[in-house]
Amino acid sequence: MSTDKQQIPAEPEENATEHTKPSAAEKWTEITLLPEWEEEYYLVYTAKKYGRWVMLKTLKPEYASQEEYRQMLEKEFDVRYNLAHPNIVMINDLEEVPTLGRCIITDDVYGDSLRKLIDENRITPEILEKLQHELVDAIDYIQSNHIVHHPIRPETIYFTENIGNLKLIDVGFDQRQHLEPADASEDIYRYGCVLDEVLDHVPAKLPELRKIAQRCKDPDPTKRYRDVQDLHLAFERRNSNQVYTFLIIFLIAMICLLTWLNITRM
Repeated sequence: MSTDKQQIPAEPEENATEHTKPSAAEKWTEITLLPEWEEEYYLVYTAKKYGRWVMLKTLKPEYASQEEYRQMLEKEFDVRYNLAHPNIVMINDLEEVPTLGRCIITDDVYGDSLRKLIDENRITPEILEKLQHELVDAIDYIQSNHIVHHPIRPETIYFTENIGNLKLIDVGFDQRQHLEPADASEDIYRYGCVLDEVLDHVPAKLPELRKIAQRCKDPDPTKRYRDVQDLHLAFERRNSNQVYTFLIIFLIAMICLLTWLNITRM
């Protein structure tokens, strides 16, 4: 999370006393704007709610009074509220926050975006591994719940501080009875774009991963992976091939060693 923040003071609640429940000023503290998280219609803040860090997503002032945008905010809350996945930022509540208005309350995500890690050349093998498994799992979960969402980009993929857990933000604004094949194919295409860009910033060539990324990005949708399960299988086959290669190298080395030992005994 960037340190470039603009702190917003909470407005005190009138007629509050020390014997009543905590005032709005006591409930909400350290409300701070996150400019790098700004979206087309929304502003995003970090804040403490009763001392616990959370994030707040609210309409920009120019949209806040318009009913269609207020309904859009509430619909996103309804769509995302019941989602539960370890690699997706969880929504906790929808409520009025002093100075900000109606806000979606989510878990706090303290860490760095994949965009920042790419720009600072800080891609590690662990990050690459999580993109192959945790990100694909998150996409699979979103599709299984028929969630319509904005394109997956390095800016919407975060890695938490210290532990480095992958968290996907901005994961949905509508839910349908069924997803169209074109929607699923678009997810695979966007995933390929992310993986391809990451591979541009790692020192190793990794041709098998590059091949997977390029297939995801094929301009002809019929030549991409049919679905996320196919993508999972592609990574599993790659991992199996690596194991087989290691075993073959190991067996060759053992044969050479045994041959050398036999020769030295003669």
